[in-house]
Amino acid sequence: MGSEREREREPGRERDEPAAAAYLVGEGAAVRPYPVPDAAAYLAGRWRIERTVHDLRTGAEGSFRGTAEFRPDPAGEALLHIEEGQLTWGGRVQPVSRTLRLRPRPDGTAEIDFADGRPFHDLDLRTGRWTAVHPCAADRYEGTFTAAGPDVWHLEWRVGGPAKDQLLRSEYRRLG
Repeated sequence: MGSEREREREPGRERDEPAAAAYLVGEGAAVRPYPVPDAAAYLAGRWRIERTVHDLRTGAEGSFRGTAEFRPDPAGEALLHIEEGQLTWGGRVQPVSRTLRLRPRPDGTAEIDFADGRPFHDLDLRTGRWTAVHPCAADRYEGTFTAAGPDVWHLEWRVGGPAKDQLLRSEYRRLG
């Protein structure tokens, strides 16, 4: 599980200072990070998702529209993160879903696991921004999470490797 903290130690990498300056997220919109002291408390509830999917090798583009719900996991002290919606890709529309598990830590950070219990990445939104790295076989997933306010956050995944070259950009807006 990679993290922004590990990246700080890489030679030639400077630490981001999100509180000092705005930076770009999504399709070029400047967003100032919104510090979140407790990731689980912030994410709890229902969100509307708008996602674009770009295959950088082929130029193909698609989208996902749906909802995410972070709700208590009946199996323990975690939140289930359930996404459901419609994926438009290659001229076809199909229902898709995924489930992750968010395990809160006492310091306000969290560990994100796949539904089967395998570790995915850490999450620390205390500065309002977090970069996570996840190796998947020979591919590398790098996700940047940005809390943009009390009711909106952005997630950008850059996926690269022999099997994929993709960019996924998501905006989550709180429902109700």
